[in-house]
Amino acid sequence: MKFMDQISERILQELARDGRISNLQLAERVGLSPSACLRRVQDLERRGVIAGYRAVLDRAAMGVGFAAYVTVGLSSHTKASQEAFERAMDRASEVVECHNITGAVEYLLRVEVADLPAYKRFHTEVLGTLPQVNAITSYVVMGSPKDARA
Repeated sequence: MKFMDQISERILQELARDGRISNLQLAERVGLSPSACLRRVQDLERRGVIAGYRAVLDRAAMGVGFAAYVTVGLSSHTKASQEAFERAMDRASEVVECHNITGAVEYLLRVEVADLPAYKRFHTEVLGTLPQVNAITSYVVMGSPKDARA
């Protein structure tokens, strides 16, 4: 990809670090004039390399003190079963990520809630009631020394 040179990569790194950086500051950091930097950013947006900008939320400040990764195995491997499960996860506000994966199970979820009792409610009243679900394994997050998610 010709448009992805070292300068474009540096632009992406800076924007990933701070999506609200001014064009002037960004240009200074990557060694371009402000107009050339703006053209590069707009080109990256047009090409879909930059898909959008979002706020990074402090979950603890929002009352979220518990996170778990949850693997889910389905009892049936049909398209209808997967679609029904995915619709249910889309409706579950506790689920902040849902990934269809390969391996011994079909899905990996990131679940964020206030505390352990709230997770137990989600586990029992949401996941535990879905007819497609055959197996659930929870991995409680004790700390996140590196988390580059936006």
